[in-house]
Amino acid sequence: MKKVLVIYYSQSGQLLDIVKNITKDIGNNEDVNLDFYEIKLKNAFNFPWKKKDFFDAFPESFLQIPSELDDVENPLLKTKYDLIILGYQVWYLTPSIPVNSFLKSDKFKTLFENTPIITVIGCRNMWLMAQEKMKKLLVQNKANLVGNIALVDRHINHISVITIVQWMFTGVKKKYLGIFPKPGVSQKDIDESVKFGAPILKSLLSNDYSKLQDNLLEKKAVLIKPFLINVDKRANIIFSKWSNLIYKKGKANDPKRSIWLKVFNYYLIFAIWFIAPILFVVYLLTFPIMFAKIKRNKKYYSSIKLKD
Repeated sequence: MKKVLVIYYSQSGQLLDIVKNITKDIGNNEDVNLDFYEIKLKNAFNFPWKKKDFFDAFPESFLQIPSELDDVENPLLKTKYDLIILGYQVWYLTPSIPVNSFLKSDKFKTLFENTPIITVIGCRNMWLMAQEKMKKLLVQNKANLVGNIALVDRHINHISVITIVQWMFTGVKKKYLGIFPKPGVSQKDIDESVKFGAPILKSLLSNDYSKLQDNLLEKKAVLIKPFLINVDKRANIIFSKWSNLIYKKGKANDPKRSIWLKVFNYYLIFAIWFIAPILFVVYLLTFPIMFAKIKRNKKYYSSIKLKD
């Protein structure tokens, strides 16, 4: 009997729907025992977000500062599994605080050590650098990353910004103003994510994960938009400066910190609506001479490898 654990953190429930669909065929197999574990914090992040809380989570999120976990004595965490499927959200270009906190806890080193891991991401669009950080966290836990699935909002950047903000701050997943598409990963992609179960199950039962990522990619488990690679990298450099600056101003609710968070909010608006379009024009102009590099980047970020 193969034992599989799904570890996840999902605010809206979207990511939970995704991992449930991915593991549907796996859980129905008589040779597999499937368990689910939800990561919880002592001080939980509420959904929908309050605007103040959303921006206040930025410094600790990007700087990967862990928070105190809850339900750490769950018996599932004391069991050794044949495979772990780890579902996570991306917060500020980084694995979410709950997931980051879980992976940074020494309490679960044994759980991850020498265990095959499949990461499942549900996010708006930029996840590449977050996955690089995830790879490093898994290496620190001596885990073995064998597969990655990333489901994203497929709409253009500025449309998805508008719709995701409406969803985050109202908690209602609907067509904003009746004209915009629904936010987040499309229901079609969520429903069709069941297709990833077959190659995962095959690798699990044969205990051979060497071709798993290639098999997942054949089923479009990862969609790379080359333009977003450079945007993600540049944004990480800028976020590093902002997060360190704000973090040094004090803890949550400190007046000095609140002032700088408001400034950061205005910067984000300016970056999304003015800087990003300029970068896209530059990308289009340089595409012919950067084609070889773009091709290499797409191959690497579709893989489960970690650069030295």
